[in-house]
Amino acid sequence: MKRSRTNHHRRWLAALLFPALAATMPATTGPTAAENPGPASRLPGKDLNLVLAAPITTWDEAVPLGNGLLGGLLWGEGNTIRLSLDRGDLWDLRTPPAIHEKGFTYENLQKLVREKNQREISRLFDDPYGHPTPTRIPGGRLEITLDPSQKVERFELNLATAEGRAHFAGGARLDAFFSAAQPVALIRIPGPEPKEIRLRVSGSGSGDTGPDSHAVAALGYPAAKMGSEGTARWFVQDTATSLRDTATSLSYCVCVESRRVPNATLLAVTVTSIADAPAPLEVARRRVSKAQGQLSPTGSFALEVARRCVSEALAKGYDALLKPHTEWWARFWGQSALTFSSDPHILKQYYLVRYFHGAASRLGAPPMPLQGVWTADAGSLPPWKGDYHNDLNTQMTYMGYQGAGHFDEGRCFLDFNWDLLPRYRRFAREFFGTPGANVPGVMSLSGDPLTGWGQYSLSPTMSAWIGHIFYLHWRYTADDKFLRERAYPWCREVGESLRALLKPNAEGRLALPLSSSPEIHDNSLRAWLVPNSNYDQFCMKMLFLALEEMADARGESAEAKQWADTAAALGGWHLSDNGTLRIDAKEELPGSHRHLSNLMGLYPFNLVTADGGEKDQRVINASLDQWDKLGTGAWCGYSFSWMSALRARVGDAEAALRNLDIYASAFILRNGFHCNGDQTKSGFSGFTYRPFTLEGNFLACAAVHEMLLQSWSPTPGKRDTEVLRIFPATPWRWHDAAFEDLRAEGGHKVSSKRENNATTWFRIVAGKDGVVRIRDNFGGRSMKWSRAGVKKAGGNFEVTLKKGEAIFATLPKPDGIPAAPLNAAAPVVIKKP
Repeated sequence: MKRSRTNHHRRWLAALLFPALAATMPATTGPTAAENPGPASRLPGKDLNLVLAAPITTWDEAVPLGNGLLGGLLWGEGNTIRLSLDRGDLWDLRTPPAIHEKGFTYENLQKLVREKNQREISRLFDDPYGHPTPTRIPGGRLEITLDPSQKVERFELNLATAEGRAHFAGGARLDAFFSAAQPVALIRIPGPEPKEIRLRVSGSGSGDTGPDSHAVAALGYPAAKMGSEGTARWFVQDTATSLRDTATSLSYCVCVESRRVPNATLLAVTVTSIADAPAPLEVARRRVSKAQGQLSPTGSFALEVARRCVSEALAKGYDALLKPHTEWWARFWGQSALTFSSDPHILKQYYLVRYFHGAASRLGAPPMPLQGVWTADAGSLPPWKGDYHNDLNTQMTYMGYQGAGHFDEGRCFLDFNWDLLPRYRRFAREFFGTPGANVPGVMSLSGDPLTGWGQYSLSPTMSAWIGHIFYLHWRYTADDKFLRERAYPWCREVGESLRALLKPNAEGRLALPLSSSPEIHDNSLRAWLVPNSNYDQFCMKMLFLALEEMADARGESAEAKQWADTAAALGGWHLSDNGTLRIDAKEELPGSHRHLSNLMGLYPFNLVTADGGEKDQRVINASLDQWDKLGTGAWCGYSFSWMSALRARVGDAEAALRNLDIYASAFILRNGFHCNGDQTKSGFSGFTYRPFTLEGNFLACAAVHEMLLQSWSPTPGKRDTEVLRIFPATPWRWHDAAFEDLRAEGGHKVSSKRENNATTWFRIVAGKDGVVRIRDNFGGRSMKWSRAGVKKAGGNFEVTLKKGEAIFATLPKPDGIPAAPLNAAAPVVIKKP
């Protein structure tokens, strides 16, 4: 009886403290329900679903579906339904000849820069990017012609269950999902049997989906082999390497099969390849049957796996496969939840972006490249080859998962980079001539360099930025095993490579041979800056301080001191007389720019902070004032969401909201995909082009977290010095807000409630043993703590907790909403033409 009453009290308390979330939070059971509500209690409500009016006539506005490995885009018009298909490991990995030349080395690059030989620099280090490969490969398309009596009126993405829907006139609907438990998608079509079900092979376009895209025909593949048997249809696509006995052999199969069930037609579709083989290629060869003898060995295997996959799925049925799928998504959504009282378009975008993490990034599958698992379906290859850009895109794509608690989805990116360590070691040795490891700034699935503008695609400090994601994963999970076995070993190898490149300059500071700042001065000789640029300086300083902290946490004091000494030997930042962060020792920010490269120390790093005293505040104010004066004419969509997160980090809530509102209003397509250009042509940017990439989405998610909860350390490099800041940059018009179990550095789970612009309740569940620090930003209001032992230390409250222990505090609700600040962000209004 005592436990039952406790549960009742906790359910009541949750409803009381989170009324805005209560409608989506059914009662939970178990003795710890209030501290860790069950996943179902946090499912996003129907009001957060993505709803798109038909017709949808282009792939990049479709409803995105996926399970990490497979991806699909649901679109169409009239009685035609399309499902564009993708698979994360479909890559053509053939490398351009230039990267195998003797002169493809960092040493030669330095020589050519000294000689100002731009023509040869471009030929060796940029022009190879124009080669069609390596590149992502689109999977194909399923097209369904419905009975003429069925007309699609609107499409919907049900976030709670990750199901795509097509609503027909008259009330019936098509349902589809990409199973979280099986590598297959299921589609259920009510009513009459479809008139036609067909598969289309990609390849009839001209290669105009965006920058650096090519026609699929440029890959030189043989024609796909089509086949059918009963209600099953398939095609097998051999690539240019699939008939050769090489490690890059690839054939893939797209297969669909249908079955009539009571009052509906059920379809199962999948994409398979030799990557699914549990044994080497020789085993696949032995599987070739006479009926499939016209296929390559890899193609035959892919077909066999595909046929079995769709047949088994149809035998189980839609509802049976839906159950484990929805259970997976319930666990996913159960990690955390939040709401705020204004800007529903931003809240919907936030939840949609979290969905993107679950749909496009899973343990055991490749991490998200530029477009995730939603490669272009226009008969051409994706913009920028759909590759891994490590000068911003991959790092920012994986900057939102920590606060939401989606650690498995983020671990996908880290496991990928861990597995590529042997390739990174070889790149460090062969290109840079150093020990340790280094990551190409632009690369393929196999870790091979793709080149591009050499200043950035071959910059050694991109590796340090990736190292920061390893570091943050440890900080947010407090997982010491991950620290010992992954985070520190990986970052140490990158640190060894960078340390070998550094030499004392004339001032005695450690400097790189070459330096740049993405993507200042584009691909010109001017882009080679005085080493070290502030960008390089920030990246290396943060890495070496993180290595100091991680080595100390491992009990390796000697190594910790070495990393600390290396960080100190880099020196400080390059500042103008008024405190503005320059590009390098001599050059000011030349104009409006899309990449906030000279501001890296403010965000994502915590090297110049609001806690850094008068000196740091002077740098913050002067640098941001300069960016404001230069304007946003040369910004991309991700620039706005990045600036939003940065402004929140330094405590400028209104500027954070203003930038986030512009992003969510003008730089996304109607299905939520981030677009590089201003789609409304409202003058927010001179860029109005269309190609989509995903990093702007995830930066927006991170920005919301920064507005609601921050936990960075004011002294990076020193262990266990994080400070929890609750509602540190929440804008005025978010009068009421609440969040549950957002994650903080130290592994802590934090929940809180804001009413009338003030915190009225919070709970912290400790992620590890030790002191928890909570910034006192509560305006001097009286507090009631749930336990004794809370002490005031400077500007923080401190309490010692054991892992799993919780502390609550309540504060009085203000009588009313305070007056708006003079700089309050006004809602963005888009004027329709």
